[in-house]
Amino acid sequence: MAFGSFNHHRQQGPMADINVTPMVDVMLVLLVIFIISAPMFTQAVKLELPKAQAQASAQQANTITLAIDAKGKTFWNNEALDAPTLEARLVAASKLDPQPELQLRADKDTRYEVVAQLMAAAQGSGLSKLGFVTDPQKEKK
Repeated sequence: MAFGSFNHHRQQGPMADINVTPMVDVMLVLLVIFIISAPMFTQAVKLELPKAQAQASAQQANTITLAIDAKGKTFWNNEALDAPTLEARLVAASKLDPQPELQLRADKDTRYEVVAQLMAAAQGSGLSKLGFVTDPQKEKK
């Protein structure tokens, strides 16, 4: 950089100041680049999702209703079960031909962990048909 001046008669020693002009130029160029590119990083895809009112499907003969209350207790067709009995029934249901559909009804205050464990247990036992039962949204008048 600049260790001396062009006029060496004026100053005999090395120049003690640092020339910051190139650093400022680089910083301004980077600032302009970030200002231009910042909106590209924060842009999200705007979607307007469809609204649907699904009709209630007819319950088939080979349907099992699994319910979970707010405390995490599991019910098989309105019969309370413990974990080992539930596992045994899931394995037995997976061997039926055709496989029954599991309809999962969970209280809105149920922890997601309990729902995920039940889904994993059903999948681990070989059941592949799983449906979620919800209450239809009431239209506001």
